[in-house]
Amino acid sequence: MKIFKIIFVIAIVSIFTITSCKDTKPKSETTEDYSHAHDIHHDTRVGEENPRLDYTIWTDKTELFVEFPALTVGSPSRFAAHFTVLDKHQSVREGSVTVSLIKGDKGLRNTVDVPSSPGIFLPTIQPEETGTYQLVFELTTPEYSDKITIDDVTVYANADDAIKALGITKEDGSISFLKEQAWKIDFQTASVISDKIYDVINTSGVWMPSQGSVKSLAATSNGVVDFQMNNLTEGTVVKQGQLLMSLSSQGLAYNNLSNEITNALANFEQAKSEYERKKELYNSKIIPKSDFEKVESNFAIAKSNYQSLTSGVLGGSKQIRAPFNGFIKSITVSNGDYVEQGVALATIGTNQSKVLKTQLAPSYGLTMANVQGIWYQTKDGKWKNVTDAAGKILSIDIEVERENPLISVFAQVNADVDMPEGSLTQVQIAMGNATQNTIIPVNALLEDYGSYSVIVQLSGESFERRAIKIGKRNGENVEILQGLKVGEVVVTTGSYQVKMASMSGSTPAHGH
Repeated sequence: MKIFKIIFVIAIVSIFTITSCKDTKPKSETTEDYSHAHDIHHDTRVGEENPRLDYTIWTDKTELFVEFPALTVGSPSRFAAHFTVLDKHQSVREGSVTVSLIKGDKGLRNTVDVPSSPGIFLPTIQPEETGTYQLVFELTTPEYSDKITIDDVTVYANADDAIKALGITKEDGSISFLKEQAWKIDFQTASVISDKIYDVINTSGVWMPSQGSVKSLAATSNGVVDFQMNNLTEGTVVKQGQLLMSLSSQGLAYNNLSNEITNALANFEQAKSEYERKKELYNSKIIPKSDFEKVESNFAIAKSNYQSLTSGVLGGSKQIRAPFNGFIKSITVSNGDYVEQGVALATIGTNQSKVLKTQLAPSYGLTMANVQGIWYQTKDGKWKNVTDAAGKILSIDIEVERENPLISVFAQVNADVDMPEGSLTQVQIAMGNATQNTIIPVNALLEDYGSYSVIVQLSGESFERRAIKIGKRNGENVEILQGLKVGEVVVTTGSYQVKMASMSGSTPAHGH
């Protein structure tokens, strides 16, 4: 019986060993269970006895975070390559990845045609010789392609050499925030850069309608108003060319549009016939030029009158349509009202162009020559420059009134401004000469009782919270006086979630 038990235990251990060492190939299907995928990839690593390496590389389009065991001769190394589209910081869900290990004119290559889970590709390379190589990742998606190169990657003779050279990876106390976590939330990063920064005047402004952004619709004929939209009220969104109302004169004894069109058509046809007859006589030099010009003028007037009456007519009624995309600002008539030609029916407005008016004390000495830029705060609290979408500074007053001793500044904003006319917004006006310094987006700031910090991305899944000292603010950017270096990467959206991860006291399950 004891012998049977020993044999049974050995069999179970053998089965477990064979199962755990089995090389699992990348799956073709994707899954939304990111954390589970992370654990599966961890269990199927090859070359696990080697020290682990990781790299984070940014291009203009892509962030690559890749983890893999140190490369050794004859040992297959699986790369856990995480690809993030930087535009919206989302995982790459479709496409293929080719990894190449290149030395001189020789190399190895392996292609994975689909991600094993959203954003994660698992190509494998088995080096054949020691040396220093280039590691190249080529990403191809339905939207774009990218190529990322890591220089000076060493292939060691064996695991012992790798351990001697690299040591054993230890926890560095950084905040762990997995790519799968970042892909699930609204998350974005930005590089720390050196750029111009100005002294600014902090003030407020009021939104006003710009020229051409509001248009009044008038009755183009006499008739009874008939609303052609359900719930046509103030604030209703309309599209260019959309039918809003019609004006019908059917049944009216006077000012009947149908009768006017009939009479205009008769006059037009008569004038046309007379014109064609006199033109032939004039060309034959039978009548003088003055007689022909009089007939020609009558024909042009009759034609214009007829075209004016028939323009926009459908089913015997005049059609009133939206002149551009916008919304109903006001309606001055009711459904069923009788109106005469020229009466105002409604006003259409648009958010795509507005004038921003702000006022300052004359002591600032602001002129068109020394103003360098104007930023305003949007409805959702973001800062924008008035020059976006070809906006511009219109004018700056040069005189003040006794009752209102302030200088007015007017700026044209051609971007979509989803704020009501007459509402206030925060404004920053830059003036004077700029200085060159380190800057980051203001959205990256975390504030605690007047002290500021940011979340710095150390690598793909490693972050730290760092105290900083700030200087000037220019709209969407803020000057960094201390704590950051150009080239570092900070979290601009999602900082709070990373901060909470650092306070949770636990590290998420990790592995690929």
